[in-house]
Amino acid sequence: MGYRILETDDIPAYLHERGHWADVTDIHVREVSDGNMNRVFLASNADGSHSLAVKQALPWVRVAGPSWPMSPERADAEARAYEQVAKVAPDKIPVIHGYDADNYALVMEDMSDLEVLRTVLNEGASYGPDASARIGEFVAQLTFATSDFGMDSADRKALIAASVSPELCKITEDVVLSEPYIEHEHNHWLPELADLAASFRADARLRTEVADLRYTFMTSAQALLHGDLHTGSVMVGEREGAPVVRVFDPEFSFVGPIGYDLGLYWANVLVSEERARELGALTDHGDQLRLSWEAFETEFRRLWPTRVDTFFDDAFVDRFLSRVWTDSVGYAGTEIVRRIIGFAHLTDLTTLPDPVPASRRTLLLGRELIVRREELTSPEHIRALV
Repeated sequence: MGYRILETDDIPAYLHERGHWADVTDIHVREVSDGNMNRVFLASNADGSHSLAVKQALPWVRVAGPSWPMSPERADAEARAYEQVAKVAPDKIPVIHGYDADNYALVMEDMSDLEVLRTVLNEGASYGPDASARIGEFVAQLTFATSDFGMDSADRKALIAASVSPELCKITEDVVLSEPYIEHEHNHWLPELADLAASFRADARLRTEVADLRYTFMTSAQALLHGDLHTGSVMVGEREGAPVVRVFDPEFSFVGPIGYDLGLYWANVLVSEERARELGALTDHGDQLRLSWEAFETEFRRLWPTRVDTFFDDAFVDRFLSRVWTDSVGYAGTEIVRRIIGFAHLTDLTTLPDPVPASRRTLLLGRELIVRREELTSPEHIRALV
């Protein structure tokens, strides 16, 4: 039948045709698209006892329309990532009921009973006891399983080949890892930050360090990544009295440096902390980077004895994790910078009554994380810098 863009009125018949719903007359649908890239629909029956979500990748960026074309094949990467995570961390992603490769559409669990972590934090709540630790575990479980430690060589090469995502990687290479440091039409910032934006563009040391991180991003095929792991791609809440953490939207997934996923999450953690500090509402914000790293390291070391290639000895894992830490610190810095003087900004800062002081502090922090990442060797060093 070929690719067709689904509209709200199409969803009942679509779910029925795909075998996800028996009674096509008992389906109520509403569109809840919120992100930059895709359309999302929620379908439920009259009494709310059954519900599903349908997410479709459009052939363009949703918020821009046809003027910014984008291959819908990014949905293939998302489906592939969910398939890999389901093998090792099924409790940390939504249940996937099916993927329609012809229409680039995923049918998945309805998570509308949960809330986006960024929204929770922006409204003044704390992280709670589990969110960051579960994120650290998620990264460890996915990356170990899809690394040369967790997969045999032939399977790894096949995964790398299948996971090549040149279009979306190019977005990251440009929007995150080059554009904020040059004159570019995508960049924008608060007028009060013009001096810092100019100084960053003129900072030769900073540009060289970002170039180093960019090269690592482009060449280091360590493991399958989520690729866009921030507080807006994490859902939290409670079910049956137990805390729930779900990671979603891995459409930027590709095989790259493990530190990129951790670094993106840390950047968002640090930005959220500056928001809370500005509002006088600090709670457990300062613990989150440490909690996520400790959970990541603990889980990675727990999995280490199961490695498929024992030539990598116990001394090597220390060296490897040290590299991951350093990369993570640097990528956290680049994500902070791009979220303040680059293309896509964060509501953590933009919705403050006066976003300038927190934006300025955080932007300066981002630079230090990039240029001093080799000497910032522990969470305590990051806390001292903050």
